[in-house]
Amino acid sequence: MKTDKLLFGTAYYDEYLPVDRIETDMEMMEKAGMNVIRIAESTWSTWEPQEGNFDFTHLHRMLQASARHNIQVIIGTPTYAVPTWLARKYPDILTETHSGPERYGRRQNMDITHPMYLKHAEIIIRRLMEEVQPYDHVIGFQLDNETKAYDTCSTYAQAKFVAYIRELFQDDLDALNDAWGLDYWSNRINSWEDFPDVRGTINGSLGAEYSKFQRKLAADFLAWQSAIVSEYARPDQFITQNFDYEWRDYSYGLQPDINQWDAAKALTVAGCDIYHHSAQDLTGKEIAMGGAIARSLKKDNYLVLETEAQGNHGWLHYPNQLRMQAFSHLASGADSVMYWHWHSIHNAVESYWKGVLSHNLKENATYREACRIGADFKKYGAHLKNLRKTCPVAFVLNNECLTALQWFKIHNDLAYNDIFRWLFDTFYEMNIECDILSENDIDLFSQYEILVTPALYSVSDTLVSALDAYVRNGGNLISTFKTAFADKMLKIYHDDQPHGLTEVFGMTYDQFTDGVNVGLTDIAFPRSVSTAAASGSVHYWMELLIPETARVLASYDHSQWNTYAAITQNQYGKGTATYIGCYFEDTDLLKDLLRSVCEQAQIDVPEISYPVVLKKGTNDLGKEIRYYFNYSDTPRTLNYHGQDAAVLLQSKADTAASETGCDGSVTVSEGDILTLQDWDFIVLEEL
Repeated sequence: MKTDKLLFGTAYYDEYLPVDRIETDMEMMEKAGMNVIRIAESTWSTWEPQEGNFDFTHLHRMLQASARHNIQVIIGTPTYAVPTWLARKYPDILTETHSGPERYGRRQNMDITHPMYLKHAEIIIRRLMEEVQPYDHVIGFQLDNETKAYDTCSTYAQAKFVAYIRELFQDDLDALNDAWGLDYWSNRINSWEDFPDVRGTINGSLGAEYSKFQRKLAADFLAWQSAIVSEYARPDQFITQNFDYEWRDYSYGLQPDINQWDAAKALTVAGCDIYHHSAQDLTGKEIAMGGAIARSLKKDNYLVLETEAQGNHGWLHYPNQLRMQAFSHLASGADSVMYWHWHSIHNAVESYWKGVLSHNLKENATYREACRIGADFKKYGAHLKNLRKTCPVAFVLNNECLTALQWFKIHNDLAYNDIFRWLFDTFYEMNIECDILSENDIDLFSQYEILVTPALYSVSDTLVSALDAYVRNGGNLISTFKTAFADKMLKIYHDDQPHGLTEVFGMTYDQFTDGVNVGLTDIAFPRSVSTAAASGSVHYWMELLIPETARVLASYDHSQWNTYAAITQNQYGKGTATYIGCYFEDTDLLKDLLRSVCEQAQIDVPEISYPVVLKKGTNDLGKEIRYYFNYSDTPRTLNYHGQDAAVLLQSKADTAASETGCDGSVTVSEGDILTLQDWDFIVLEEL
């Protein structure tokens, strides 16, 4: 979806405020250049305080006030937090999970398969849509909120699972038992009526299939909502969802509990919620990672529907960082920046997740910086919206592999997303921008000079054949340990590992162990001065690689394991396949390895590296936009390499450059020196 302007705004909750200040808030938003608010997703109990008794007073107050202040609105369906009367009337709407029964209180505690939940959810969605139809400034709809199946293991959900399995295996119990290996420990199922409660299983194939089914429930639930909303939406109104990420007290990696590629099929435009550390811990990595995933869902630009203003405790941004963060989102391909939330809440669990305004609801440093962002977006938006990204590297990510490594752990400190981020963050620090692909994007593989498969544990023969063809036809594949180990049902292949790819990688292995007192030696790729003496301490996992046609890039530095390879590279057809058989902590050494593969793939590796970050893309005018960020408290200088470019803005410039706008009166040319102050950025547009 292409937008005619950058969207800048916030979530707004009139019903949460301790005083009536809606006009004051809208005036402040308009003054800050905010042009959109997101409302309604959390307020079912306000709209319908008792069954069939509807009160949309707050809704219309927000819609009418925003219209008066030229602020557009995104309406959220309020289905992710059920009212008390619904839980009282149907107690089993509060679902059973692997951990036991839910209790009323927190959000997202309901069974999304419960027929009475779905009945009443449809009623409130339809009533809400009827109420908002007259308002022309409603530009789109958000379905639910950070949707998942919430680990429902209810009788309704498990009955649907059995029906799903019967269809999957065409009622063939022998095929099911063979695919899942259920003869083990007498787990064999000989009658559909004997299908056990999934919560007791020790079988990874069954357990992982139920997780896959739960992801499908979530995607189907969003598709169901989308169909209802579409009955009312105008052609010019979009439908989105605020997808989130694996949560480790901040956004970390691929979300385990919904297949976002499947769920995004029901949307007009992908949306996301990205949260991250700030102050001394701001790196931009989560913004880049989250943006790459969001960008992949519709192969297009996306909306940041939630990100932090002041945020969680310890996240208060340094001066100028809020502005840096906003432009970091744009540089990754976002067409909006929206804060959760406008005002800090005065009660309940999120009281100290602070918004743009603090608890006194007055102008503060965050608000004043938001005003600068709003002015920037208005002034430069035509040059920065709809940024088209072209990346040389793509990661192939997979929810099933993530689930598999939850069942069959490598180590408590090394999960699927850790391996993904190990590689993704290293490319980020090298200023090599990356896309994300799903396993179903086989037809896109050939667009990339390098494909990366982190711990691609579960593979189909179709995917194996596609990777083979990619390398054979000139691509450069980088795979890690635990790639091509099991089939789609998590049954381990009984041929040589990695399954179907031993010829591609020119090596195999049949043993693995922990990396204890092990380093890397005999490094055969070019090393930088900083890693010349490094030994690459190996941790958690090491496969004992046996090269056949592959070249050994590193061996294990250990008296007992030194006859085995740790990293190999094979020339296969017109391309290369690099296999990293272990996890090591020395990211500088990993950079050397990735740099050597980039050079083989004829990818230019910038001379600048993190904490200076370069992002780029092509704007609606057909011109390349370059963003340079300094994620550090130390000023940095760099040589500009590229075509002549105009300075659109520099965040901390103390010259007229920050005020010149887009008239090109300040330009840079090949070889010019750019200076970035601490936590500073500059935006250039090629002439």
